[in-house]
Amino acid sequence: MKVVLKTYPKEVIEKFTEYVYQSTEAFNWLILNDYKELVATLDAIRDDKKAFEYLIKNKHYHLAAFVNAVWDDEDAMEFLIQVKQPDWAACARVIDGDEKAEQVLLKLNKKHFVELAYAIQSRIREDGDRFSSPIYAFQSIFNFKKYLK
Repeated sequence: MKVVLKTYPKEVIEKFTEYVYQSTEAFNWLILNDYKELVATLDAIRDDKKAFEYLIKNKHYHLAAFVNAVWDDEDAMEFLIQVKQPDWAACARVIDGDEKAEQVLLKLNKKHFVELAYAIQSRIREDGDRFSSPIYAFQSIFNFKKYLK
């Protein structure tokens, strides 16, 4: 059985980037145009296990691999190359600070993937700051709701 992976036009990647920067309009556009998997991709990058499961269950294997590649999983990176998803692989490399990957994407006229990489990188840093700040640590200690689930 051959799995066909969904490809995304430039406009969709640009909307995804806007969503990563927390645009409600872009979120709505992605949902209304049936790109829920991209919303799930960001959630999975941000460590939402159910979002990652959604990607697998709905056969968005390249996006699940992208999520893992963002977090330095070399097997996931190799998978992206094997299934002919070099743009996603290069995007993950750019997030990791690989300047060569950025230059390759720019040379191939894929600036939208570079912009996506920077948006995700920014969001990861923002999340990291939020989760490591003293106020967050204090809040999470007293978040009883999570213990009642």
